[in-house]
Amino acid sequence: MSNNQYAHPETLVETDWVAGNLDRPNTRYVEVDVDTEAYSQGHIPGAVGWNWQTDTQDAVRRDLLTPQDFKDLMERSGINNDTTVILYGDSNNWFAAYAFWMLKYYGHDDVRLMNGGRVKWLAEERATTTEEPQPERGSYNVSGVANPNLRALRRFVEDSVGRSDRALVDVRSPAEFSGELIAPAHLPQEGSQRGGHIPGARNIGWGEAVAEDGTFKSRAELEDLYGSQGVTGDKEVIAYCRIGERSSHSWYVLKYLLGYPQVRNYDGSWTEWGSSIGVPIEK
Repeated sequence: MSNNQYAHPETLVETDWVAGNLDRPNTRYVEVDVDTEAYSQGHIPGAVGWNWQTDTQDAVRRDLLTPQDFKDLMERSGINNDTTVILYGDSNNWFAAYAFWMLKYYGHDDVRLMNGGRVKWLAEERATTTEEPQPERGSYNVSGVANPNLRALRRFVEDSVGRSDRALVDVRSPAEFSGELIAPAHLPQEGSQRGGHIPGARNIGWGEAVAEDGTFKSRAELEDLYGSQGVTGDKEVIAYCRIGERSSHSWYVLKYLLGYPQVRNYDGSWTEWGSSIGVPIEK
């Protein structure tokens, strides 16, 4: 399947391309996994590993990295402002997509996802290593002006409930959407005080956007998936899940594969909404 069918094919690379470009100049491969031990068990040669718990979010308060911490992460990863960053990970690129969203939030120009992620790379029996690279420290300039149009904060989401010009997409499982579960079934059922969903949200699971091998479905299939639920490009779309990583995956699909002009990720997601006082909830 050609990537050229998508609205922004330049943001997606195939495993074949990666295998042939491991030594590409000014390119940094980054693995970000749900399983924080996976990277050490074997990864793409030359790839650095980011821990989603300690590297991609503030260590004290629940928030994105500060500009200074983002700068430090990029520099110690050997990344400059003009470096091509190619992200991949387990679970069909959940946290790789979150890292993609974070880099775009801070204005990094050339960011790409590896289609199919870690699972596809391993399934094709491609080269891996346990050797961790020690890249030369980069030089990164953070302008200090993030792109707020990529992020939805709680007040913005509250203002969006009931508005016909905005669409809320709950990318969790049907059991989470209904309120039967608070977290994915394989995780402890904790993280919020209440179950359910934001009123008016459409339940379009992140997994409905991928094929059996973990690669993204065709543009036509994706357009039908979202369009049939009234989630169209003429609306401002807000995606959410439990903690913001699965919704980053759907955010990427909507913004870069389908080309919707206004898509935000609500990274507070259900752990914030389901514990907030006074916000509306449906079951």
